[in-house]
Amino acid sequence: MKLALVTAYPPSKVTLTEYAYYLVKHFRLQDEVTELVLITDYTEEPKDLEFEEEGCKITVEQSWRFNSYTNLLSISRTISKTKPDAVLFNLQFLKFGDKKIPAALGLMLPMYCKFKGIPTISLLHNILEQVDLENAGFTKNRLLQKAYNFIGTTLTRFVLASDILAVTISKYVTILEKKYKARNIALIPHGSFETPPEPSYQLPEGPKQVMAFGKFGTYKKVEILIEAVELIRARSSEDIEIVIAGTDSPNTPGYLESMKEKYSHVSQIRFTGYVAEEDVPSLFGESAVTVFPYTSTTGSSGVLHQAGSYGNAVVLPDLGDLSILVREEGYIGEFFNPIDTTSLADAIEKIITNDSYRIELGKTNYRAACSLPMSEITRMYVEYFKAIKLSKSEGFELELPKNIKELESQYI
Repeated sequence: MKLALVTAYPPSKVTLTEYAYYLVKHFRLQDEVTELVLITDYTEEPKDLEFEEEGCKITVEQSWRFNSYTNLLSISRTISKTKPDAVLFNLQFLKFGDKKIPAALGLMLPMYCKFKGIPTISLLHNILEQVDLENAGFTKNRLLQKAYNFIGTTLTRFVLASDILAVTISKYVTILEKKYKARNIALIPHGSFETPPEPSYQLPEGPKQVMAFGKFGTYKKVEILIEAVELIRARSSEDIEIVIAGTDSPNTPGYLESMKEKYSHVSQIRFTGYVAEEDVPSLFGESAVTVFPYTSTTGSSGVLHQAGSYGNAVVLPDLGDLSILVREEGYIGEFFNPIDTTSLADAIEKIITNDSYRIELGKTNYRAACSLPMSEITRMYVEYFKAIKLSKSEGFELELPKNIKELESQYI
């Protein structure tokens, strides 16, 4: 199989680059994949393709730019030129731009592939029906929210033109099947980026690091985390360092810089900026707890899967997709009210003051992460592509069963 992956890719700062890196890392080791064609956005620096193990051939085709009005044409030309056997789109609604027209045009690409007869799977990391448009930084205007929902419904229909639309949370399957009467929805879990050797769960000497990781400013807010730690410091003798790891959300440039100024009086606070891939293990390995200071959710959480891979205890808001994900995939942590600083302080303090409890959470999360490695997730995609190819060659309509084991027994 010559597989094309349409995605942003490191060192790009466009969304979902990290997920793409691990898709590539593990697709290249699948026996059925003989070549990977990466149809990526343009970057000045070379793409990060340094892997320890040898795998299949990788071809990079830089073909699109964020917010370009010509992405539909340039990507379709690249697909025609490279002639892949199958195409996987790594998508969310603002993948190709945060302006309406470029975003919409990019999401028409699965329809193009379907028209060309190329087996196509679109991985959609979020669905607009589950996004809080105000908290996620889209708009506060109620009329505009209605307009976005209408546009989102239209764009979803574009993406549903794929042979298979893959989502990472079971609730998304139910919503899409009910609203759009769709029968081509597959549940393929997010998966864990790495499954490193089980950690020791011991912390380094010095202050206990309370860490948040991501792109901040829209629904990911650091204020509540900083103020919760200050509350713990005021009522206990715990030695705590606050670690804010990551960058601004594209929708809120300058947010973290403003937070540095606002909280310049707070001691032991560190803003790391962009975290390179090689620095991720030490970031999680040195943290006593990973905190998710979210006011909303927009899909499955890569950070939760990373925290699990490195045996971290986690503190989560009790809302939306995170609550579903924890129940479905076996992660555990302390929950807090996302608008209550005291609730967050209590949750953090319960973990960092009880080492045995912290380790128990970390071990459970590590086991959950190991149960869904990215190698297994990419294998699922290969099996689905094989089923699509069989249905096209035999001339029958593919009817998706409820899980990959049923698919294999019926079609593979």
